[in-house]
Amino acid sequence: MAKKIFKWVGIVLLVLIGTAFAAPFLFKGKIIEIVKKQINENVNAKVDFKDVDISFFRHFPKVAVGLDELSVVGNDVFAKDTLFAAQRIDAALNIMSVISGKDMTIYSIDVESPRVHAIVDKSGAVNWDISKKDTTKTTDTSNSKPFKMALQHYAIKNAYISYVDSESNMSTEIFGLNHEGKGDFTSDLFTLQTTTTADVVNYSYHGIPFVSNAKATADADIQVDNKTNTYSFKTDKISFNDLNLSSEGYVKSLTDTGYAMDIKFKTPTTSFKQLLSLIPSIYKNDFDKIKTDGSAVFDGYVKGTYSATSLPGYFVDMQVNNGFFQYPDLPMPVKNITVKAQLSNPDGQTDNTVVDIQQGHIEMANDPFDFRLLLKKPISNMFVDAAAKGKLDLSKVTQFVKLEQGTKLSGLINADVNVKGNVNDIEQQHYDKFSAGGSVNINNLFYASKDYPQGVRVNNLQSSFTPAKVDIANLSMQFLKSNITGSGQINNLLPYMLKSKPLNAALSVSADYINLNDWMGLAADTSSAKTATTPVTVFPVPGNLDILLDAKAGKVHYDNLDIQNLSGNVKIKDETVSINNVKGDALDGTIGITGSYSTKESKTKPAISFSYNVTDVDIQKTFYAFNTVQKLMPIGKFLAGKFNSQLAINGSLGDNMMPDLSSLTGNGNVLLLQGVLSKFAPLDKIASTLNVPSLQQVSLKDIKTYFEFANGKILVKPFTVKIGDVSMDIGGTQGIDQSLDYIINMKLPRTLLGTQGNQLINNLTSQLNNKGVPVSVGETVNLALNLGGFMNAPSVKTNLKQGAESMADQLKQQATDFAKAKVDSVKTSVKNAVKDTVASIKNQAINSAKDELAKKVLGKSDTTNTSKPTDIKESAKGLLNNIFKKKN
Repeated sequence: MAKKIFKWVGIVLLVLIGTAFAAPFLFKGKIIEIVKKQINENVNAKVDFKDVDISFFRHFPKVAVGLDELSVVGNDVFAKDTLFAAQRIDAALNIMSVISGKDMTIYSIDVESPRVHAIVDKSGAVNWDISKKDTTKTTDTSNSKPFKMALQHYAIKNAYISYVDSESNMSTEIFGLNHEGKGDFTSDLFTLQTTTTADVVNYSYHGIPFVSNAKATADADIQVDNKTNTYSFKTDKISFNDLNLSSEGYVKSLTDTGYAMDIKFKTPTTSFKQLLSLIPSIYKNDFDKIKTDGSAVFDGYVKGTYSATSLPGYFVDMQVNNGFFQYPDLPMPVKNITVKAQLSNPDGQTDNTVVDIQQGHIEMANDPFDFRLLLKKPISNMFVDAAAKGKLDLSKVTQFVKLEQGTKLSGLINADVNVKGNVNDIEQQHYDKFSAGGSVNINNLFYASKDYPQGVRVNNLQSSFTPAKVDIANLSMQFLKSNITGSGQINNLLPYMLKSKPLNAALSVSADYINLNDWMGLAADTSSAKTATTPVTVFPVPGNLDILLDAKAGKVHYDNLDIQNLSGNVKIKDETVSINNVKGDALDGTIGITGSYSTKESKTKPAISFSYNVTDVDIQKTFYAFNTVQKLMPIGKFLAGKFNSQLAINGSLGDNMMPDLSSLTGNGNVLLLQGVLSKFAPLDKIASTLNVPSLQQVSLKDIKTYFEFANGKILVKPFTVKIGDVSMDIGGTQGIDQSLDYIINMKLPRTLLGTQGNQLINNLTSQLNNKGVPVSVGETVNLALNLGGFMNAPSVKTNLKQGAESMADQLKQQATDFAKAKVDSVKTSVKNAVKDTVASIKNQAINSAKDELAKKVLGKSDTTNTSKPTDIKESAKGLLNNIFKKKN
């Protein structure tokens, strides 16, 4: 009997275990169907996930359901912005609800590595408004909610959260967020126990970083009243770095109108050291050993309604009295620190925000520095009243503040500046209504670090402030063996700083010598194996700049190219860098360059437009200096002499910041002043075919050709070449891949032909006569040649001109085919540009930068991000490589 019982128990266990293993496969399809159905019915967004993982063991006895690589992409104006992404969302469900497929009861949810990008654009639209509006009215809800919440625990692990409010000019970033809560969500009244940590918290308002790189923690027991949808709390376990806060209040969910809240916070102690910990550079350097003194106050409140159309009012008060701090191993303290500042907004309307720093005072090495700031009406008509006055001896900074290892700093800064008035008056050039004055002077400044080991030295910089502009005079500096002088003006500093207007400036700069190999780090990079493997990526041009730079240089060295007496100007505006009228002496002649690089339409394939004009330059030196010349005029490798040329190019850059050859269009001309052509395979092939050795090396003079190119082809318009008694009319096409398709009409004295050449002419004559075409050849042979193949492996077909299709007809067909290919190429480029929207690439650039910062802060890798800190330097290097060839 006992054996039978054990036998049946064993069978039952085997069946149960087998069922547990098989069930995930049996019910997976049903769960996926339900999940996708609910998403499509309730969400107006693009939702995707890689897989659904079901297990009866992970949360036994509950069934575990995991969504892998979930992503939610917005719609309309946010159609290219990822609102939410997570590596995994894991939930514990009731097993019977899974089997029945109705009322799936969820007991716990764990979210791993979520990334949230919340955006408010300048019009006030938000990207998280993705819920479908329910236009149906029904009283039967029995089948409307297949998910039932019975949460007992939830957790968020390693989250990244970004909130960017362009309308209010406010942003928040949180890295490494971990949060979990425990409670019985099925009860009408219960306590939710929560713990929260964040590795980095940043908050800025109108460009002012109120919180920067702060580490945060918060533990709070929240009283949840499900009947009134009210969440109340009181805790003294909130911290930012060493700043401890106590807080109490409530948040109440209002039906379809947002949330009502009333939250107060303050510091339980009055220690200045707690506020000091919010300064990142001080907090990260032996902060626990710093000696401090002084009192501080930090308190405030948030009160009002938060909804899609309103924000609550808020008030923050911060005061520091007799502040003092000193590192124990440094000789001098920073002392007499006094700050009285308030940030207030009575009703949540952004335009009613007031930033009031009534008093700011600090003394370093007994040198006082005073400042104040009052800012009102930031949206409608910003009013600012600010002043700063003081002297700072940078050579003494290391005596009271620790700098990074390898950093050197010295110099003297004197500032005495004041501004008062409405920023709109500056923008409308009503300078009589705005007061501004004072100056900022820098003398003998020197800065060196591990990134700039040779250092930057500013001998002198004087700037004076007026309502109209900031004048910069007497700039004198040295950088990487370059002596630089300059002057200029900044025309809208306050609108740029306070209202995010593009910075408008005009500067004149002169340098005696610039070694771009050193400036771009090429000398070190080209000698390392890393250069060959490190990808060069596109760098976006900032959209908030409107700068005109007039530059001169006595000598510029790049790779093996030296340019003397370089002059010209650079314009940075509208996400485009333009170089205009750049001239210099180089390559034994003169060169002029005009062009642009723009990331306005595409952040992945920048548009380029360049033209150059070279006069009386050496052919060989030009060929090896310019990358484009090698592609468009490969014959230059076999020419020695002088030439003039004009070339205009339009197109885009592709991978590794190199030109996308198929996108290039343009035209140009070449005037060969005088030169010798030798060892040129196509000419050698013609010479050997006709048995005319004198064609293998020829002297050329005053030959001008016109050409245009598109879709990887170069159309060379007909031109005439005379080589002694030989005359050739040449025209046709060649590919950037160096393929050849040329037509040549040649007049050749028969006396130059050898035995092989005369035999060829006799054979051609016989063939035509046999076809009924009467041909007689006199002392001058008229030949029609078709030059094909490739530059290094050409082929030649010969015919007597009398029996060949006319050169004009052949070239006309080539021109027709070329024009059609050019139109098709332009259409393709336009389609690609439309696909590559600005919103899409902006989101990619922001995500890439944030992911990289997250990796630095968290010390963790992200296999989806391949950007490197050196990409900007490499990108700049790559841009120059497209103008001048740089050998890797």
